[in-house]
Order: sequence, then structure tokens, then C-alpha cells
Amino acid sequence: MPKILIVGGGYAGFYTAWKLEKHLRRGEADVTIVDPLPYMTYQPFLPEVAAGSIEARHSVVALRRHLKKTHVVAAKVTGIDHAHKVATITPIAGEPYQFEYDQIVVTAGAVSRTFPIPGIADNAIGLKTIEEAVAIRDRLMSNFDKAAQLPAGPERDRLLTVIVVGGGFAGIEVFAELRSLASALLKNYPQLRFEDTHFHLIEAMGRIMPEVSLKTSEWVLKNLAKRGANVHLDTQVTGAVGGNVELSTGETLPSDLIIWTAGVMANPTVVRGGDLPVEERGRIRTRADLRVGTEDEVVDGAWAAGDVSAVPDLTGGGVGGYCVPNAQHAVRQAKLLSKNLVAVLRGEVPKEYFHKNLGAVAGLGLYIGVFQSGKIALTGLLAWFAHRGYHGLAMPSWERKWRVLWGWWNNFWLGRDLVNLSTVQNPRYVFEEFAARPRPAQPAEAPAAPKASGAEKQKVAAS
Repeated sequence: MPKILIVGGGYAGFYTAWKLEKHLRRGEADVTIVDPLPYMTYQPFLPEVAAGSIEARHSVVALRRHLKKTHVVAAKVTGIDHAHKVATITPIAGEPYQFEYDQIVVTAGAVSRTFPIPGIADNAIGLKTIEEAVAIRDRLMSNFDKAAQLPAGPERDRLLTVIVVGGGFAGIEVFAELRSLASALLKNYPQLRFEDTHFHLIEAMGRIMPEVSLKTSEWVLKNLAKRGANVHLDTQVTGAVGGNVELSTGETLPSDLIIWTAGVMANPTVVRGGDLPVEERGRIRTRADLRVGTEDEVVDGAWAAGDVSAVPDLTGGGVGGYCVPNAQHAVRQAKLLSKNLVAVLRGEVPKEYFHKNLGAVAGLGLYIGVFQSGKIALTGLLAWFAHRGYHGLAMPSWERKWRVLWGWWNNFWLGRDLVNLSTVQNPRYVFEEFAARPRPAQPAEAPAAPKASGAEKQKVAAS
């Protein structure tokens, strides 16, 4: 039976395995998916998780629950020797081992791409994982607790200053969602005023959200300005040492929460650890039919999709001729990849990937959104419903859909959940504080001198 190895359990990896289970006949192939995490994260929900609008566990999909016929391995693929069709798997527990395969599907996704700016690696946080979204939410709410106990001054300003670097969709969404969360928190903190909170978004380009029209992006800027949020265009971050964010304009903004969303790059662990062809931007070179290779040459038995791959955009709308790294492409590429892989196993011809961008939707906090499809643009409440409707339906599996929709329904009546669980990152702190410990060993006493006998006493007296 042919062995299919899927590297990465994100969008593209999960959907490839999910659809292979549907398309493969019994006994036609053996499928294994490898990822260190036991779940797929639905990344468009991360800004709402950071704002407390969606329960963190509801925005991820458990691999073992939904992949019934696929072997799920909690590990990393740290090496690919495709010349011999062998991958090196490093499990989360145990020693690395070799895995032989017949077909490999590389869907390892992307990670945050940063620059060697002093202080960023030490003080900033990304927004690519569910853990980062939860940490952002908890940090903001913890800072409100701390700031409420302090008098007005530099330290309180630092705690209540949020800085987001990057004006793409992810940056704008988390920026606006956190502004909405902060405004909601203020009613519970009578010690703090709206004017005490400071939100800054730093964008190196002259505009935000290139996926929408200039007119729509300008509406977003005006909306954010009305809500007390500051957007710095044509501005770069030059330093962040000690949490003091230095800008190319000469301004310095002290902050305790710096969020980096200024770009992504293909997972370097997988790309650099293998012998598959790579293009100049560090992505696996992929054909339009999602096989690895070029238009003139095919790497037999190798496939790629999602953010880790450079797939030609046959619509002509991609950046540099390739599909942009987003969920819309990753999901659709994975669905076609599963069909093409099965077709090749059966001696059939695979189809080329062709998908024209349907548009873009973004949530900007409760009841505010933007929607762009061609020349049609919506803003405000209607666009917010479009945003939630699209992503609610796009969430894989009805089990996950119902959990998300039920959470939204509850929040509509009960308000967003503002519970701060930052201590989860140190869950043993109470136990350690009060746990009884054995007393330190006492130093051994010197042995007592033996008592003198009666005869010896008389001799001492006589002398």
C-alpha cells in the first residue's frame, strides 16, 4: 500500500488529509500526518480570540477527532531526503527516526517574519498561533489590573499602551479588536479613563490593507481615528529595547504589549531541512497542479500547498505571479491537491489550480467590519455580519461551527467573556507557595565525652 506523508497539520495539511479520507478507496493508500500540535488553528479567528469574542478552544480543530483514517503523529519533520524518499521525524517524546514514504505532501505553513531590529525578538509577540492570541488577551487584561492600582504617570501609560507593527489584515484586525476590548474593559475600571489608553499601529507603507480598495482602507483609518486609535503610515520601527519602541520619525513609545504582524515566511525548519527545490523567497517551488517542480520538470512523489509553497496564480492577480499566502488559497489548494494525488495514484492526469480571489472581509471589533469584493464595498454593521457569516461557514466541520456560533450567540446576550487566565502560564504558583517541604537536615552533634569512673575521680583528686 502506498504511504502518503503529510508534513504539517495547519490549513492545507488538515484539509488534504480530511479530503483524502473521502476520496481514497479502502486499502488504496496509508496516510500519516505529522505536526507537533494536536490541532489545526483557524487563524482568521485569532484577533477575536485575542479580544475575548471567541473561546480559544473553539477556534482550533482537533486532528484526532476529525481524521479517523489518518495516522496522527505528534512530532516535527526535521529532514526530508526525497532522493531516497525518507523523512526524519523528531517526536515530542523519544528519539528521532526515519520514515519511508511514497508520496510526500509539504504543508508546513509559515511563521512570523521579523527583521534584526534591536529588542523585537525579546519584547514582541506574534499572532500566528492560538497560544499567542490567548497571551495577548491575558496580557492586556493583566495590564489593566496593574494600571488601576497606579497613579497617573509613565508606568501606567506604558501598561496601557498597545503597539501593533504591520498594517495588513492580521495587524488591522487585532489592532481594532483590542481597541474594542479595551473600551469594553473601561466600564469595569472606574480608576481609568478612555484617555489613559493608547493604541498605535505602525505601518512602513503609505496605506493599510492592500487587499481592499484605497477608499475602503481610508474609511478604516477614519473609523480607527474616531475610536482613539493612532495609525502611523510611512513609519518604521527602529528599536524596541526594554519595550521602548523607537520609530523612524524620532518618536519613542514605551509599551508593555508589542504585537508583530509585519509579514510571514515559509517554515524554515522544513524548507531548509530538505532537498526539495526552493525559490528565491524561501518557498518550495510548486507547479500549478500542486506537484513540486517547475513547468518543465516534475519532482515525482512530492506535493506542496499553502504558505510554504510558491504556487503560480493562473488568474494573474498574485504577487510576483504566485498565489498570496492566505487561508483562502490554502484551503482550496488542499482540496484540489487531495483530488490530484488520488488521480496520480490511479494513473490519471492532475488538474491545475485556478482560483480568483472572491474578496476580503475583516472584523474591526464588535459590530464594525469591512467587506470588499471587486468594486463592491461594505462597511460597518452589514460588513461585520458578512465577516462573521463567511468565517462561521468556513470553519471546518459542523462540530466546530456549532461551537463558534453558540459562543457568538451567548456573547450577544451575555457580553464578551473578560476572564483573565494569565496565571495558566504558571499554574503551580499557589501550590508551590503553600506546599509543605521537608525540614533541612540538622547538623550532627559532637559525641559527648565518656564519664569518668569512681577510681579515676579519686586519682584526679589526689593529684
